[in-house]
Amino acid sequence: MSPEVVGVIGLVGLLALLSAGVPIAVAMGLCGITGMCALTSPEAALVKSGVAAFHSISNYELGVLPLFVLMAHICFASGATQKFFDAAAKLIGHRPGGLALASIAGCAGFGAISGSSLATAATVGLVALPEMRKRQYSPALATGVLAAGGTLGVLIPPSGALIVFGIIAEQSIGKLFVAALLPGISQALFYMLAILVLCHFRPGLAPASARASWGDRWRALYGLFDISALALFVLAGFLFGWFTPTEAASVGAVGAFVLCAARGKLTLANLREALKQTLRTTGMIYAVLLGAHIYSTFLSVTRIPERVAQFVVDLQAGPLVAVCAMAVVLLILGSFLDGLAPMLLATPVFLPIATNLGLSPIWFGIFLVRAMEIGFVHPPVGMNVYVIHGLAPDIPLTSIFRGILPFLGMDFLHLALLIAAPKLTLWLPSLMGN
Repeated sequence: MSPEVVGVIGLVGLLALLSAGVPIAVAMGLCGITGMCALTSPEAALVKSGVAAFHSISNYELGVLPLFVLMAHICFASGATQKFFDAAAKLIGHRPGGLALASIAGCAGFGAISGSSLATAATVGLVALPEMRKRQYSPALATGVLAAGGTLGVLIPPSGALIVFGIIAEQSIGKLFVAALLPGISQALFYMLAILVLCHFRPGLAPASARASWGDRWRALYGLFDISALALFVLAGFLFGWFTPTEAASVGAVGAFVLCAARGKLTLANLREALKQTLRTTGMIYAVLLGAHIYSTFLSVTRIPERVAQFVVDLQAGPLVAVCAMAVVLLILGSFLDGLAPMLLATPVFLPIATNLGLSPIWFGIFLVRAMEIGFVHPPVGMNVYVIHGLAPDIPLTSIFRGILPFLGMDFLHLALLIAAPKLTLWLPSLMGN
């Protein structure tokens, strides 16, 4: 069999394993090694897999991952989630839909220290959902807001998905983080616009709450000062070149320890839980990276990415048609696969196409993660929907998916904006220079 045929068989086998519930790290590693055995020999396959694994784990920039994850868990122990939501609720909770707007703001704030969609949806949902239900919010709107808002955790830096993409694609993680700032902010604004429009035409969906005094508002904002200062300092370090991403992650982790200690939350129990969750999350992502590198090596041997890229170039359809086609494929993958699977499958095939068409790899990374985010709320999988359903099992899944629809529409509009206006993504990285 030709290498291309073996590659297609390997791709079909990988999708079959993922559909059967095999963990993505195991599925990618198994398909990669088996495919290389078929193309070369068992000995050569093991050598290539070992080299790929060593290259993956020895990558210096991979050190940002456990440090940022530790920073997120330490900040969580300090009560960051409650603080973000409380401040937003006191500022705008008195308006129709105010608590829904506060939930989006809370997700954006917590996403800046979490980097995880599922963690953002779960932790903000624990705080915000009881408050919205207590104030007679529509169950569909309340759950839809939180499921959609959770996706902000994937894009707003520091983002675990962007770290993984940067390592696989060998792109600057610092530039990816800076490039994600404006798309992340605009995504949150799109969600807020959807809430305002819904509440304008149907105010009964989200009744107004009591207005907080200015004293309560200032106290709530003051409670966010230290966490916000830490997040802004870390992000400013990328933009102005004060430190590398790995150094920034170290600064963030140390700052989180200081912040948690100053708040009196740095107990032995909190420290043990933060370290345990950090090790669990880091170990999972490291395993995924190992499998992805092995599978990417297999794909490079099959020459499928180069053949597909050349085919697209020969069509002379233009970058816009190619990007739209890639978006459709990513949305389909995201509808059936969860987590990092769509990105890990698509990057080795689509990135060469993007670069051959003259598209920026940094822009492509943001586009890829943004398209992947939609899969977190898109049926039939929609992992964020099931997370929110776990917090409120009495609310039917059909109601949650119905509440998602306005935000899903905004997701498609926002993705179209990123495609039509790449400068929204590339302007801030251009200020960083080389």
